[in-house]
Amino acid sequence: MKKWIVAEPPPKEFSDAHPELPTIVTRLLWNRGLKTQEQIDEFLNPDYEGDIHDPYLFNDMEKAVALIWDCIENDKKIVVHGDYDADGVCASAIILTTLKKLGAKKTGIFLPHRETDGYGLNNRTVQLLKDDGAELIITCDCGISNTEEITLAKSLGVRVIVTDHHAMPAVFPPADAIIHPLVPGEKYPDKTLAGGGVAFKLVQALLKRHRELTCHPEQSEGSLKPNERDSSATPQNDKGATQCKLPNGESYASAEKWLLDLVSISTVGDMVPLVGESRTLVRYGLTVLNKTRNIGLKKLLIVAGLIDENGKPKRTFDTTTIGFQIAPRINAAGRMDHANVAFALLMAETEEEATALATQLNKNNTDRQKLTDQIMAEARKQIQETGQENNSVIFTFGENWATGIVGLIASRIKEEFGKPAIAMGFNNGLITGSGRSVSGFNMIETLKTMPEFFYKFGGHPQACGFSLKSKDVLENFKKAMLTKAETGTVGLDLSPQIKIDAEVDLDEVNWKLYDLLQKFEPFGVANEEPLYAATNLTVMGVEPVGQDGKHLRLMVKHNSHVVRKTIAFGFGNVLRHPDNWSALRPGDKIDLAFTVGVNEWNGNRELQLQVEDIKKT
Repeated sequence: MKKWIVAEPPPKEFSDAHPELPTIVTRLLWNRGLKTQEQIDEFLNPDYEGDIHDPYLFNDMEKAVALIWDCIENDKKIVVHGDYDADGVCASAIILTTLKKLGAKKTGIFLPHRETDGYGLNNRTVQLLKDDGAELIITCDCGISNTEEITLAKSLGVRVIVTDHHAMPAVFPPADAIIHPLVPGEKYPDKTLAGGGVAFKLVQALLKRHRELTCHPEQSEGSLKPNERDSSATPQNDKGATQCKLPNGESYASAEKWLLDLVSISTVGDMVPLVGESRTLVRYGLTVLNKTRNIGLKKLLIVAGLIDENGKPKRTFDTTTIGFQIAPRINAAGRMDHANVAFALLMAETEEEATALATQLNKNNTDRQKLTDQIMAEARKQIQETGQENNSVIFTFGENWATGIVGLIASRIKEEFGKPAIAMGFNNGLITGSGRSVSGFNMIETLKTMPEFFYKFGGHPQACGFSLKSKDVLENFKKAMLTKAETGTVGLDLSPQIKIDAEVDLDEVNWKLYDLLQKFEPFGVANEEPLYAATNLTVMGVEPVGQDGKHLRLMVKHNSHVVRKTIAFGFGNVLRHPDNWSALRPGDKIDLAFTVGVNEWNGNRELQLQVEDIKKT
C-alpha cells in the first residue's frame, strides 16, 4: 500500500498576488517552488531568445573555442570521445555534426564499449587515439573524473577539452579547458544541464565565433569580450554580410535550431531537472523533434510506430515519448552491443543506411526488454531468498548479468521496494555495478567516502556506476555500504509513496483544466506531471483489458450523475487475487490518484484519467 502525500496549499498571500491565475495553477506553481514573478514567467512562457544563456559565460569557453578553431584552421585532427548512453551519444553527434559544418576536415569519434572499455576515458584509449593522430580530444558526458587518463594525454602532447556534467571529483583533471556547470567558481548560471546541453553550449559558442569572423571579418578573434558579443546577430539582420553563412550554405540560426531534437533527447534521457534553461531547451527541442530533419531519427520513429512512412507523427511527441520510446532505443545499442550503432544512426546520410540501423536498434531494444525481464525475475528471487526487503540498501548480483542491464535492474528494484538499490554483474574479470537511490540519500557522495573498493566510479546523487577493484572486496563493500546507508537513511520514510498535487472533484476535470496543464509541459524531473486525488468515488463498472487482462478499465462517478472512464495500467492482476481485489465491483467506494491526459484513436480525442494508485474505502 502506497502512502499518499498531498501537498499543502500555498499561503493566501501567494494566491492573492496572482488573481489572474486559477487556483489549481497557483497551487501547482507553489508546489514546484516557483514563487517569484520572474520564475513564474520563465516557467509558463519560456522564451528561447530571452532564457538561453550566453555560452561565453562559461569560464573556459574562450579557451575551448580557441583550441578548436586552431585545429580547424590548421587541419589538426579532433576526436570526440563520448559515452555509451543516450545523453553521451547525442552530445557526441551534436558536436561532431557542427565541427563538420564548420569545415573541420580531420575528425574522429570514439564511443567506449560498456564492458571492455568502461565509463569515460582509459589509458589504453588515450594511447590508441594518440597513435591514430589525434591532436585534440573533446569529451562528451564524461571526463571530469579522468585525471590520470588526461594527464597521460597531456604527456603525449594531446590537448583535451572536457564537456561534462557529472559529480565533482576530489582531484580535477589537467584539461586545457573544462566546460562543466558544477566546477567550483564556475559563473555559468544554469547548474543542471545534461551532457547534451553542455555540448550544445560549446556548439553555440563555436557557431557564434564563426559568425563573428564571417559577418565581421574586420574584428580579430580576440577583439570581443564575452559581454560585448553581439548575441542578436543573425544572417537575417547582419546588414551587408552577404556571405554570412556556414561553409555548407546553411544559416547559423538553422544549424543551431535543428540540433535541439538531440538536445531534448539527451536531457530527458538523462533525467536531469526540467527547470531553467534545460526546460526551455526541451520545450523548443520537442517542437523540432516533431519536425526532425535527422534521417536516422525519422527512421527510428517509423520502426517504433511513432510516425507513418510519410513522416507524419501519429501523435504529438512529448517527454514521455522520449523517455519511454526514443531514449531506450538509443540506449539499447550500448546495453546490448555497441553505442556506435546509435551514433551511426544519428549521423546517417542515406535512407538505406538509416533504415538498416534503425531496424537493428529496434531489435536491440526488444532483446533488451526480454533480458531485463529475465534478470529482474532472478533479482526478485535473490532478494526474497536473502531476506533483504527490510535492509537499508538492497544488493543483487549475477555472475553473467550484462553490464548494460544492471542499471535498469537497480532502477526497478528501487521503484519496487522503495529502497536504495545496487545491482552488479561479473564481466571480463571485473564486478561492475550500478546504483539507484531515493531522495535524501546521496549515493555518489557515499561512494566517495570509500574509494578503496573501486577501480573506477562516478555518477549523480541518485544514480551511480562503478567497477570494484576485485571480486575479493565485494562482501566488504556491501558491509560498508549497508553501514553508510543505515546511517544516511535515518529519519527517511522509505515506504512506497506518491506525491499528490491536489484533491479535486472529478467534475472539475475537463478540457479547460487540461488546456491549463499544457502550460506546465514539458514534464520531467523537478516538474513531474501533476497528480490529483479524488476521494469517495463510486465504482460503476470494472473491466479487465489488454493482453491477459493485465490492465483495468474502471467506470466511476463522484459528486454527480456523470460517469467517468479511467484506465489503470498494470492493475489487472489485482482481479486474480481473491483475498485482495476480487470483491471490487459496482457499488464499492474507492479513492483514486490519477493524471489527466488525452486518448487519441481513429481521429478521435477524449480526456483520459490514468490511474496511478487505488485505495478501497
